[in-house]
Amino acid sequence: MKPGPAFVVGEGAGMANEYAAEVGERLRRIRVQKGMSLQDVQKASGGRWKAAVVGAYERGDRNVTVARLAELADFYGVPVAELLPGRRAAGAEPPRRRLVLDLAGLERMPRNERDPLERFTSAIQLQRGDYNGRVLTIRNDDLMALALLYHTTTDELQQRLSSWGLLSIG
Repeated sequence: MKPGPAFVVGEGAGMANEYAAEVGERLRRIRVQKGMSLQDVQKASGGRWKAAVVGAYERGDRNVTVARLAELADFYGVPVAELLPGRRAAGAEPPRRRLVLDLAGLERMPRNERDPLERFTSAIQLQRGDYNGRVLTIRNDDLMALALLYHTTTDELQQRLSSWGLLSIG
């Protein structure tokens, strides 16, 4: 008897789909971190990795075999473990905290410290189309970028912003 197509049915199907979606998300995150589009992957691999196939893996629409996943990890230059669910990927964002900047209170900052924050928050508002002007919720990655602008650590910047009454963390 010839085996039928490989697919999952029943209660396990949802878990398998979630697993494929998480593997796909990790694949997409690594590709984006490498600054590559799906077409870039196809071109850089000499056509070995078709854009449509990698896109289907990333969306979780197509299951990737362990061998192909290992080959993709090698292509991206990352350990296979970084692509597998069940552990936090290196560099993955820690659990989200709600970081809220009080934009109305920017005048409480020393003028020489205010300019980088004003430029940064304006750019975020423009990108998000968020012009309420009173508060701005930022992400952990935003705080890291801001800390780089201020030549400090995220912890030190949090303390400084909090001391000026500009940052609330929830």
